[in-house]
Amino acid sequence: MGSTSSAEREAARPAAAGRRGAVVAALMLSMALAALDATIVSTAVPQIVGDLGGFSVFSWLFSGYLLAVTVTLPLYGKLSDTFGRKPVLIAGSVLFLLGSLLCALAWNMGALIAFRVVQGLGGGALQGTVQTLAADLYPLKDRPKIQSKLSTVWAVSAVAGPGLGGVLAAYADWRWIFLINLPIGALALWLIVRHLHEPEREATPHARVDWAGALAVFACGGVLLTALVQGGVAWPWLSAPSLALFGTGLALVAVVVLVERRAAEPIIPGWVWRRRTIAAVNLALGALGLLMVAPSVFLPTYAQSVLGLAPVAAGFVLSVWTLSWPVSAALSQHVYRRIGFRNTAMLGIGTASLILFAFPFLPYPGQAWQPALLMLLLGAALGLFQLPLIVGVQSTVGWAERGTTTASVLFCRQTGQTIGAAVFGAVANGVLAARLGGAGDLDSVTRALDSGSAPEATRRAIADAVHAVYMGAACAAALAFLVLLFLAPRKFPVLKD
Repeated sequence: MGSTSSAEREAARPAAAGRRGAVVAALMLSMALAALDATIVSTAVPQIVGDLGGFSVFSWLFSGYLLAVTVTLPLYGKLSDTFGRKPVLIAGSVLFLLGSLLCALAWNMGALIAFRVVQGLGGGALQGTVQTLAADLYPLKDRPKIQSKLSTVWAVSAVAGPGLGGVLAAYADWRWIFLINLPIGALALWLIVRHLHEPEREATPHARVDWAGALAVFACGGVLLTALVQGGVAWPWLSAPSLALFGTGLALVAVVVLVERRAAEPIIPGWVWRRRTIAAVNLALGALGLLMVAPSVFLPTYAQSVLGLAPVAAGFVLSVWTLSWPVSAALSQHVYRRIGFRNTAMLGIGTASLILFAFPFLPYPGQAWQPALLMLLLGAALGLFQLPLIVGVQSTVGWAERGTTTASVLFCRQTGQTIGAAVFGAVANGVLAARLGGAGDLDSVTRALDSGSAPEATRRAIADAVHAVYMGAACAAALAFLVLLFLAPRKFPVLKD
């Protein structure tokens, strides 16, 4: 790996000339924008559809945003390494706020979906650059402090987002869900402009942006993620649209490889996958994104349909893992300083695999405290898994490679979530079809339960479907464990601060 240059060591302390506390506050506010956006819109969907129409395509409010965030992460990572974190974060914040304002002004569902994509284009910069700056601001021994703060932001947003969205939609107007971003984002933007001062670095007169590679990555990711998001939902998996999208996506993969191999400064450089540590963390966190789909998507349905809980109580069963996750992440430094990054992450994901495997053995119908306890333990295990890997992999690269490295990790986690939603959705629907003789999918069966017209056999079928999803999530956790065991080095090649 070699050692860092003096220029890189200076660049690793961007807040030396500014107020680090103010910059950290700005990062937390920026992260809150991205985190709230993932949850606050969901509870207002009935009001949005009632006002704008477009029920058949409303899922693209989420899919469009997710696609834009995911496919732009590699581009923003490379740009932040080339031109600095500050201009990328400012541009992303402005784009996100512009998208929020346009969403509030949307006149129909098509316009709202388009403006959500604009929001996502800014959200990709927020997610990647905030995580990169968190590593720039602190030396290795202090990085768990900022990472635990960011984890807390995600936890609070996950708990507060649905409730806040419901209150705004019920007592104000759904447009305020987007307008509320403006004062928060404006404050974060002012703090960044005023207090983040990156040290001068050696000029790179030949630095060029690989726009051809960026376009190829954007097109390839967009086509493949669209195929995964819409497959089995808008059309059958083996239908002509699915086959056409997957075929186009594979062809674009070849284009990406060809363009990136010829580029002087590729958006996705080959060293991201040639270095064992980065490749192992990418694959492990991709598996994390995969397994997170099981609780975040399917547990609320289980809690309402099988346990008979109200939506608020079902949300609490899910939200308890956001309480233990940041606490475990903050305490993980005491573990990885003793046994190392890899072993700590293996301990966390190994425990998570056992917890996920235990879920199908819960009694039927059971009590609400039983899955809630498992979720509390799962959050603690995943906090012990994710943070050591992020801190560890960021510490193996210098300033000039940290943005690209962080973006690759987040890209793999986001892609894992998209694949997980497609795969586990197919698994759940397949189990339901087998139990009910081909009668409906999870969405239609859940609606029947809500109307009170479904028999006990249907509830048992839903329980079996969710149990199968959790078994798949346990396998994903086991896969992450094996990746770390056989691919990751025993000791991460950490560079000196």
